[in-house]
Amino acid sequence: MIQSVEGYLEALKAELKNSDVATVQDALGDAEEHLRAALASLREERPGMPEEELLARVIEQYGSPEETASAYREVERRTTPQLAKENQLSGSALSRFFSVYADPRAWGALLYMLIAFATGVVYFTWAITGLSLSVSFVIFIFGFPFAILFLLSVRGLILIEGRLVEALLGVRMPRRPLFTEKNLKWIERLKQLVTDLRTWLSILYMIIQFVLGTVYFVLIVTVLSFSFASIAVPFVQEILNQAPIQMYGARYYVPTWSYPLFVFGGFLLWTMFMNIARWIGQQHGRMAKALLVTE
Repeated sequence: MIQSVEGYLEALKAELKNSDVATVQDALGDAEEHLRAALASLREERPGMPEEELLARVIEQYGSPEETASAYREVERRTTPQLAKENQLSGSALSRFFSVYADPRAWGALLYMLIAFATGVVYFTWAITGLSLSVSFVIFIFGFPFAILFLLSVRGLILIEGRLVEALLGVRMPRRPLFTEKNLKWIERLKQLVTDLRTWLSILYMIIQFVLGTVYFVLIVTVLSFSFASIAVPFVQEILNQAPIQMYGARYYVPTWSYPLFVFGGFLLWTMFMNIARWIGQQHGRMAKALLVTE
């Protein structure tokens, strides 16, 4: 017989041992929130009833760990991220290389790399500013509430980031915020947030996102510039009557027979980058899951 909420959570975790860690985190968070809220309500209604009997009634309404785990596995089966379904491409390596344009994962990764620059700036600014102000305000009476609000905001931003990662990179991420008890004092809640490893891993991710987002943006702009410039060589020289290559004040024209080479070279460069972007998206998704998802 389960005698505590912690015991129920351990049993539920054991039932979900082969499930995705993001699913486990969501299931545990939902269960803990519901069980604690229902227990608090029953204690007020029946103050003399033993704790074990109260918990048994709550579990009877919510479901046993086996039933809850089965329900979450069914939900997970029905709500797998669309981009998580890998396209099984047949044919030669060359055909798979050029078929990247038909792979939504490549386009999702490319869009994520563009968004990562903006989100990285926001995350980094918020994390550094919030940390510095939290440390500075700790000597004042409003320092603890400010620190709590900052750390809770970090969890909110990370939840949004998880939705972006799941939608664009196809990596299953938590779909609900982490559970925090509401009846804790300011100092107790701050202690809980500070001692939670997930809080600091989230802040670390926000800082890393700034670095990676900058790298992603520079890569996209650089490759796109070279690719577009190479493809545009025939149009610049023939239609605009301008030298496509200019260096140190000198202008260089290219022979007409080289036009197809420039166009194909620009197309090939961008195709290579699309394949690289797809791989970057997969690796970034794995990193996000490693840092932001815990059981």
